[in-house]
Amino acid sequence: MSARLSAAPPPSVRVRAPGKVNLALRVGPVGDDGYHPLATVFQAVSLYEEVTATQVPPGAGISLTVSGPQSEAVPTDETNLAWRAAALLADRTGLAADVALHITKGVPVAGGMAGGSADAAAALVACDALWDAGVPRTELVEMAAELGADVPFSLLGHTAVGTGRGDLLTPAMTRGEFHWCFGTQRTGLSTPSVFRRFDELAGPSTGVVTPEDDTDIMHALRAGDPVALGKALHNDLEAPALDLRPELAEVLEVATEAGALGVVVSGSGPTVAALGRSRQHALALGAAWTAADVVDSIWCATGPAPGTQVVTSVARQ
Repeated sequence: MSARLSAAPPPSVRVRAPGKVNLALRVGPVGDDGYHPLATVFQAVSLYEEVTATQVPPGAGISLTVSGPQSEAVPTDETNLAWRAAALLADRTGLAADVALHITKGVPVAGGMAGGSADAAAALVACDALWDAGVPRTELVEMAAELGADVPFSLLGHTAVGTGRGDLLTPAMTRGEFHWCFGTQRTGLSTPSVFRRFDELAGPSTGVVTPEDDTDIMHALRAGDPVALGKALHNDLEAPALDLRPELAEVLEVATEAGALGVVVSGSGPTVAALGRSRQHALALGAAWTAADVVDSIWCATGPAPGTQVVTSVARQ
């Protein structure tokens, strides 16, 4: 009697990329190109997106599926950044854009924490490995910048200073571990609408933003001092986000009253980031939000976290 052999699984690569919090975000006046110059300090946190790229028959094209929290809110067509990343990599390398992508969500959707950017970064790395394209990391970073301003940082991870549109990165020295709790809302905030409200509130300006404005943050990071870091958190987009969603003020207030070392709207919102003294304190901050019924869900994490990296790979037989 012959044994029935099971078919070998198709080659695949699973890649993990982190979400982020902006420890500082300073926004300059909109330029002629329609973009705002930024000076920001990113920190990657231990909330991850995972993208699995699986080989498909030639000519199959790109397909995309999503699972995990809030997956129903994620597009599964060519508007998805992961899809666009695969298509861009194929175009630049001259390879066929044939791949099945699966995203496992672990970063809040539309919450100012760069979940979509993490998907793009992970898809670039996964497809590069699956297709054996051998694209140098520097070129992947250049492609990442074309896909979105936050995508290069998702590749780099850890902590970094961003200038330009946020895509020109300089790694920052840090010590220790920082404990965060993030409070999310059921409905997101449109990043373009937050920037438009920023322009309306700020009025005409010729100000220049530079990373030198955040020396307190850099000192706190190098010292591994969460108390000093909490005091120095800053976000120029917090005021327009609060103007568009006034209920976020109560989220900030509850965390402050619960003893958060610092609390700030994350990126363009509506997620609010609260810095705790310890892992247990971060959990307590989340419990305070839940008791006050001011957030839809809570997500606790630590930072800094590593950048985009391959988790598993199933090789060709």
